[in-house]
Amino acid sequence: MKATKYSFQKIAFVGNYIPRRCGIATFTTDLCESVAREVPDINCVAVAMNDTPEGYAYPDRVRFEIAQNDVEQYRELADFLNMGQVDLACIQHEYGIFGGLAGSHLLVAVRRLRMPIVTTLHTVLKQPDEAQ
Repeated sequence: MKATKYSFQKIAFVGNYIPRRCGIATFTTDLCESVAREVPDINCVAVAMNDTPEGYAYPDRVRFEIAQNDVEQYRELADFLNMGQVDLACIQHEYGIFGGLAGSHLLVAVRRLRMPIVTTLHTVLKQPDEAQ
Protein backbone atom coordinates (compact mmCIF):
# COMPACT_ATOMS: atom_id res chain seq x y z
CA MET A 1 0.00 0.00 0.00
CA LYS A 2 1.23 3.45 -0.90
CA ALA A 3 2.32 5.56 2.08
CA THR A 4 0.66 8.95 2.56
CA LYS A 5 1.58 12.02 4.55
CA TYR A 6 -1.53 11.35 6.65
CA SER A 7 -1.79 9.04 9.64
CA PHE A 8 -4.49 7.03 7.86
CA GLN A 9 -4.68 5.54 4.39
CA LYS A 10 -8.24 4.23 4.14
CA ILE A 11 -11.54 5.84 5.15
CA ALA A 12 -14.94 4.14 5.05
CA PHE A 13 -17.99 6.40 4.70
CA VAL A 14 -21.11 4.73 6.12
CA GLY A 15 -24.61 5.97 5.26
CA ASN A 16 -26.96 6.16 2.33
CA TYR A 17 -25.35 6.63 -1.08
CA ILE A 18 -26.45 7.78 -4.52
CA PRO A 19 -28.37 6.59 -6.54
CA ARG A 20 -30.64 6.27 -3.48
CA ARG A 21 -32.63 9.48 -3.49
CA CYS A 22 -32.41 11.24 -0.14
CA GLY A 23 -30.48 14.04 1.49
CA ILE A 24 -28.20 11.71 3.44
CA ALA A 25 -27.29 9.83 0.24
CA THR A 26 -26.38 13.11 -1.43
CA PHE A 27 -24.38 14.28 1.60
CA THR A 28 -22.48 11.00 2.05
CA THR A 29 -21.71 10.76 -1.66
CA ASP A 30 -20.54 14.38 -1.88
CA LEU A 31 -18.39 14.02 1.25
CA CYS A 32 -16.77 10.77 0.13
CA GLU A 33 -16.15 11.95 -3.43
CA SER A 34 -14.78 15.31 -2.24
CA VAL A 35 -12.28 13.68 0.11
CA ALA A 36 -11.25 11.22 -2.62
CA ARG A 37 -10.73 14.06 -5.08
CA GLU A 38 -8.90 16.40 -2.71
CA VAL A 39 -6.69 13.77 -1.06
CA PRO A 40 -6.05 11.12 -3.73
CA ASP A 41 -3.48 9.32 -1.55
CA ILE A 42 -6.29 8.23 0.78
CA ASN A 43 -8.41 5.26 -0.32
CA CYS A 44 -12.06 6.22 0.18
CA VAL A 45 -14.69 3.47 0.21
CA ALA A 46 -18.40 3.61 0.94
CA VAL A 47 -20.85 1.43 2.82
CA ALA A 48 -24.45 1.88 1.70
CA MET A 49 -27.65 1.21 3.60
CA ASN A 50 -30.42 -0.44 1.59
CA ASP A 51 -34.08 0.20 2.33
CA THR A 52 -35.29 -2.17 -0.40
CA PRO A 53 -34.44 -5.86 -0.91
CA GLU A 54 -33.09 -5.26 -4.41
CA GLY A 55 -30.74 -2.46 -3.29
CA TYR A 56 -29.47 0.08 -5.80
CA ALA A 57 -27.06 0.22 -8.74
CA TYR A 58 -24.22 1.78 -6.75
CA PRO A 59 -20.97 3.06 -8.20
CA ASP A 60 -17.74 1.11 -7.65
CA ARG A 61 -16.86 3.22 -4.62
CA VAL A 62 -19.56 1.32 -2.65
CA ARG A 63 -17.78 -1.78 -1.39
CA PHE A 64 -20.36 -3.10 1.08
CA GLU A 65 -24.15 -2.96 1.28
CA ILE A 66 -26.38 -3.56 4.31
CA ALA A 67 -30.06 -4.43 4.36
CA GLN A 68 -30.98 -1.91 7.03
CA ASN A 69 -33.11 -4.33 9.08
CA ASP A 70 -30.73 -7.32 9.01
CA VAL A 71 -28.76 -7.17 12.27
CA GLU A 72 -26.35 -9.91 11.10
CA GLN A 73 -25.20 -7.69 8.27
CA TYR A 74 -24.09 -5.07 10.81
CA ARG A 75 -21.80 -7.71 12.36
CA GLU A 76 -20.51 -8.50 8.88
CA LEU A 77 -19.90 -4.80 8.30
CA ALA A 78 -17.63 -4.59 11.34
CA ASP A 79 -15.69 -7.64 10.16
CA PHE A 80 -15.43 -6.18 6.64
CA LEU A 81 -14.05 -2.87 7.90
CA ASN A 82 -11.71 -4.44 10.45
CA MET A 83 -10.30 -6.99 7.98
CA GLY A 84 -10.16 -4.37 5.23
CA GLN A 85 -7.68 -2.37 7.30
CA VAL A 86 -9.86 0.72 7.40
CA ASP A 87 -8.16 3.44 9.44
CA LEU A 88 -11.21 5.64 10.03
CA ALA A 89 -14.98 5.05 9.89
CA CYS A 90 -17.03 8.13 9.02
CA ILE A 91 -20.67 7.44 9.93
CA GLN A 92 -23.55 9.59 8.74
CA HIS A 93 -26.26 9.24 11.37
CA GLU A 94 -29.90 10.01 10.72
CA TYR A 95 -32.88 8.42 12.42
CA GLY A 96 -34.58 6.00 10.08
CA ILE A 97 -31.66 4.80 7.97
CA PHE A 98 -30.33 2.18 10.40
CA GLY A 99 -32.43 -0.77 11.56
CA GLY A 100 -33.55 -1.64 15.06
CA LEU A 101 -35.20 0.49 17.71
CA ALA A 102 -34.01 4.07 17.03
CA GLY A 103 -31.29 2.66 14.75
CA SER A 104 -29.81 0.41 17.43
CA HIS A 105 -28.53 -2.14 14.89
CA LEU A 106 -25.74 0.31 14.10
CA LEU A 107 -24.41 -0.16 17.65
CA VAL A 108 -23.78 -3.83 16.85
CA ALA A 109 -21.22 -2.73 14.26
CA VAL A 110 -19.82 0.23 16.17
CA ARG A 111 -19.03 -1.83 19.27
CA ARG A 112 -16.95 -4.23 17.14
CA LEU A 113 -14.95 -1.67 15.17
CA ARG A 114 -11.23 -1.39 15.85
CA MET A 115 -10.63 2.04 14.38
CA PRO A 116 -11.56 5.62 15.26
CA ILE A 117 -15.11 6.65 14.36
CA VAL A 118 -16.22 10.11 13.30
CA THR A 119 -19.97 10.60 13.32
CA THR A 120 -22.02 13.36 11.72
CA LEU A 121 -25.33 13.72 13.55
CA HIS A 122 -27.74 15.05 10.96
CA THR A 123 -30.53 15.38 13.52
CA VAL A 124 -30.04 16.21 17.19
CA LEU A 125 -33.26 15.86 19.16
CA LYS A 126 -34.13 18.31 21.94
CA GLN A 127 -35.89 15.64 23.95
CA PRO A 128 -34.85 12.18 22.80
CA ASP A 129 -36.71 9.21 24.20
CA GLU A 130 -35.00 6.39 26.11
CA ALA A 131 -34.15 4.39 22.96
CA GLN A 132 -32.77 7.41 21.14
